[in-house]
This record gives sequence, C-alpha cells and structure tokens, in this order.
Amino acid sequence: MVIVRRRSIFDIFREYMEELEELADEIIERSMERPSWDTNAQSLEPLFNVFVRSDRVIVTVDLPKADPESIRISRISDDLVEITAKMRIKIRFEDFGVTHRKGEFTQFCCRIPLPVPVEVSEAKARFIRGILEVTFPRKRGYEIKVE
Repeated sequence: MVIVRRRSIFDIFREYMEELEELADEIIERSMERPSWDTNAQSLEPLFNVFVRSDRVIVTVDLPKADPESIRISRISDDLVEITAKMRIKIRFEDFGVTHRKGEFTQFCCRIPLPVPVEVSEAKARFIRGILEVTFPRKRGYEIKVE
C-alpha cells in the first residue's frame, strides 16, 4: 500500500506567497527609474518608441537640436541598437529650471532593445524636424516543411 501525503493548505499558500514575492521583486527591479542623463559623458537619453509590424520594425527617436550629420546608428548585439547624435547647442540644467545641479549636455545617446530579430544591414533612416525614424526589415525565418 502506497501512502500519498497530501499537501497542506499552508504549504500551498507558502509556495504561492514565495512566487508572488519573486514576481513583485522582478517588477520593482524592472521599473526602477534611473536618470535620463549622464553628466560624466555629457549626454541625454532621448525619448524613443518601437513599433513592431509584420514585415518591419520602426524605431522613432526624439532628437531636438541634434546635428543631422552627427547621427550614428550602430548595432551592439542582435537585439540592441545604439543611437548617438551631437547637439547643435549645449544644454544646461539651468535651462530646465534646475538650480540644485550643475552640468551641461552636448550629445544624445540611447540604447534601444529590439523585441524581434531584424536585418540591421538593410535599415533605412530619415531625420525630419528633430525626429529620427529608423526602419529595420524583420529577419525572415525558414520554411518548415509539413509532411
């Protein structure tokens, strides 16, 4: 005769609470805000948005006062792209009305995670009125033969 021990309701509740705590820690870690500037590198992190479509990924980046000739788009890894651009004018904390910090910014720099595989070598970019739009074609998979 095999005796099967049933789990106690307290054991089930404890496991549930441990899973909930792990999930809450992960959410808090992801949502921790960090400054959108780096005073040592004199750079600001611009706002960006990633649109995923069936055939391409469109990344828009807000680069006001950026010099169009200095914009650089580089691939860091398969799912990460870095965009940098020098500013035409220097911006200081005082320009934003912040008086308790010192520093000035001369460039934009941001790293953008890409949610799907893309062909970085075939990307097309255009810069209009301070908005950079980069279009990446999605990588085509391979065909799976059905028998």
